[in-house]
Amino acid sequence: MRARLSSILRLQELGLTVVILVLCTILSVVARQKDPSTGHTINTFLNPSTLIQMATDASFFAIMAVGITMVIVTAGIDLSVGATAALSGVLMGVVLNAKPFAHLTGHEALLVGALVCICVGLICGLLNGVMIVGLNVHPFIITIGTLWIYRGLAFVTSGGVSILMPTSLTNFAKANLGMAQGLYPVPMIFMIITTVAGTIYLTRMVAGRRVFAVGGNLEASRYAGVRVNRVLIGVYLISGLCAALSAFLAGSFYGAVSSNDASGYELYVIASAVVGGVSLSGGKGSALGATLGAILIVVIRQAIQTLHWEQNYEWIIVGAAIIVAVVLDKFSRELAARRTA
Repeated sequence: MRARLSSILRLQELGLTVVILVLCTILSVVARQKDPSTGHTINTFLNPSTLIQMATDASFFAIMAVGITMVIVTAGIDLSVGATAALSGVLMGVVLNAKPFAHLTGHEALLVGALVCICVGLICGLLNGVMIVGLNVHPFIITIGTLWIYRGLAFVTSGGVSILMPTSLTNFAKANLGMAQGLYPVPMIFMIITTVAGTIYLTRMVAGRRVFAVGGNLEASRYAGVRVNRVLIGVYLISGLCAALSAFLAGSFYGAVSSNDASGYELYVIASAVVGGVSLSGGKGSALGATLGAILIVVIRQAIQTLHWEQNYEWIIVGAAIIVAVVLDKFSRELAARRTA
């Protein structure tokens, strides 16, 4: 069974990779144009600046997508990831600008900022998990409620204004690591690390196998001795952690945080996970698939810009991609059920 599941996941990830490569190839051809000043042919897509920027844009919600994939694998949902990121970033900015910490620079400011941000994300994720398990209420209701609570707390705490971050955090997020000037690979590196860590957790660790077990059959897992409540709380903790990590990188990269940060990211994050192969019914999904889904969405966004279409087409295409992914998942499940019968 595990071998069959792994082969299905690899097939989905391979398909996503092929689609991304085909789109990039088409954009590479379409984006060729002559430079009016020199007369030389340039490519506005296939260049380090555009590719790194695309990876940076994808990283902020791809990291969240890895966390929410684990939630959806258990047949849950977390609609509060964007609000969790906003609250984590705002409280990080408030603490770093408070009198006891305003003098901090360098690694000290970096450590305090990361610690505050991660702790807030973990607390938000813990509250989600505890309320879902303790109140026995559907995750959709709990997380849509905490979405408004966390976003409201972020607005009240910040007063609705942007909070500047110390330059040491911006220097960290925008370190070029020996690359050309203007290329900032740090968010992309964190995206890769998160994807690898998520893949190892889900495929190589006992805790990850329990996540699939709970999503595949909740009652069977409970009778098998799996501590279901602990698993459910754990995945929401991971989702909060990933949202906080994304908030730390985004706030540091852009040099400011506000209560409107990550607004609307819920769509991108869930779309990335669903397009990446996670099943909304639970029991199926992968961290790599979620990251590839995020990259595909960014490639689609870049294609719209390259083709000079209206930006509103992005929402249409992403929405259609979600519907197609869900329908394909439903079809594959029905086909598997027929074969089993």
